[in-house]
Amino acid sequence: MTDTTKIAPADIRAFRVENPKMRERDIAAQLKVSEAALVAAEVGISTTRIDASVEKFLGRIAELGEVMALSRNESAVHEKIGTYENIKFGPQASIVLGENIDLRIFPSRWAHAFAVTKKDGEQERLSLQYFDKAGVAVHKVHLRPESNVEAYRALVRDFTLEDQSQEFVADTATSPADESGDVSREELREHWSKMTDTHEFFGMLRKLKIGRQAAVRTVGDDYAWLLDTGATTEMMHAAVKAGLPIMCFVANDGIVQIHSGPIHKVESMGPWINVLDPTFHLHLRQDHIAEAWAVRKPTKDGHVTSLEAYDANGEMIIQFFGKRKEGSDERAEWREIIESLPKAATSVAA
Repeated sequence: MTDTTKIAPADIRAFRVENPKMRERDIAAQLKVSEAALVAAEVGISTTRIDASVEKFLGRIAELGEVMALSRNESAVHEKIGTYENIKFGPQASIVLGENIDLRIFPSRWAHAFAVTKKDGEQERLSLQYFDKAGVAVHKVHLRPESNVEAYRALVRDFTLEDQSQEFVADTATSPADESGDVSREELREHWSKMTDTHEFFGMLRKLKIGRQAAVRTVGDDYAWLLDTGATTEMMHAAVKAGLPIMCFVANDGIVQIHSGPIHKVESMGPWINVLDPTFHLHLRQDHIAEAWAVRKPTKDGHVTSLEAYDANGEMIIQFFGKRKEGSDERAEWREIIESLPKAATSVAA
């Protein structure tokens, strides 16, 4: 199904002028258009349509030097400052394994792209913004003072499309929902217990035709137990206190963005819990967490424990692990933190 924006680009621009402090996602929600429609409305003014090819993006993005990489979903925003390094393109999945910028990219999901210029007083703020077919933001790259602006302008020049229309037509066809599956607890536990690597988890879910949340609800509390919804915030404060390096994953359909290392400054602001470190910013809506789970997965190096937070629709918002090296046991301090977190007062029926 396709959905044509009913609001004219000029009306979108007028609304933005009248509401200069409103966040783009809030404007899009109020106008009932996609975020990409907001950006497209500025084409020819402050925005240029560019090629959305992941292969082209990865072939040139390192030229920009230090930038801020931003990936988000409805409830979490993950920002990392660094350079794109150790890049490997694949048509099904691409990888960026830089010291700070660590990404897993799914190229088929990247459908639209724009180069955006915003004025901030006398300053220009430059970015590359990528969206899926429905106009939902997948990934953004924001230039910083140290970035190579000449390389950015050359990239935009080379990637500019002939189509520079301000209209945006969203393809809102939905993917099939995760199947709940008629999997017995015994069958799920048998497959779960035989995992030797955490990456086998996704294959197991596909084979059994069961969704991720359904699996953790079903498997039994020796492998997954329900936590209090405030456990994510407690874990973050405990990791700061212990100086413990963690891994933080935020994903949408087109990308997974990962932080690996310690966190230092954790602050609450309204419904948001925030990490405000020099090269890592995280913004997480605590009020969107409907369920938080501690999850154990067997590996050849012993079991690995994660903390997973889900929204009211059963979508995973964010996932945390203790940082560890492949071939090494999980850190005892991480297990202690997870096992000390408050459990939910009531259980969830499988």
